[in-house]
Amino acid sequence: MDTAFIETLWVTLKLATLTTLILLIIGIPVSYFMAYSKFRLKPILEALISMPLVLPPSVLGYYVLVAYSPRYWFGDLLSRFFNVHLAFSFEGVLIASVIFSLPFMIQPLQSGLRTLPDSFREASYTMGKSKIFTFFRVLLPNIKPSFITALALTFAHCIGEFGIVLMVGGSMPGETRVASIAIYDEVQSLNFDTANRYALILFAVSFATLILIYTINRKQESWKMI
Repeated sequence: MDTAFIETLWVTLKLATLTTLILLIIGIPVSYFMAYSKFRLKPILEALISMPLVLPPSVLGYYVLVAYSPRYWFGDLLSRFFNVHLAFSFEGVLIASVIFSLPFMIQPLQSGLRTLPDSFREASYTMGKSKIFTFFRVLLPNIKPSFITALALTFAHCIGEFGIVLMVGGSMPGETRVASIAIYDEVQSLNFDTANRYALILFAVSFATLILIYTINRKQESWKMI
């Protein structure tokens, strides 16, 4: 394999892995809040989190790119005080990827927590355990299928991201050029063999992810029937 091919796969893997890890840190407390909070404006927050599911990636990518511009307060703040320019950089794509993949992490975790009986938390609190202890030692172990599904969906979604990466990062080799964009570039250049190699790898990763999710869900259903 040539260097450019390996480099593109490395950027793709790095983006998907970092996005998944960041969203895991963000998603755990947010999903807990969304599952159990009685916040009056929670439907608005849920709608905002779910927006990437219905919003075209180009729209979200456009607004992220605008936010990165020095002409607006966020981009101007980063440029003036930190000398940071996020547009067409890996860091900028990573932030956009985290925003765009947010519902793929939070929704499975939130759904899993909602299915647990209230008695789980109540029993833990009655024994004097804290909320943090209750979540990590009582609730989380009982939503393992949802937890694994959230990780798998987020990672697989990041592997196949195209629109938002193209809008925010373009196609810079070794920096923002991921496999999905490489397929488009190679087809445009009539390099179908290289495009096919990228496509087969993405297909294999996506297929393996779905098998993992369905296998876990099937085992969970079988356990409930016992």
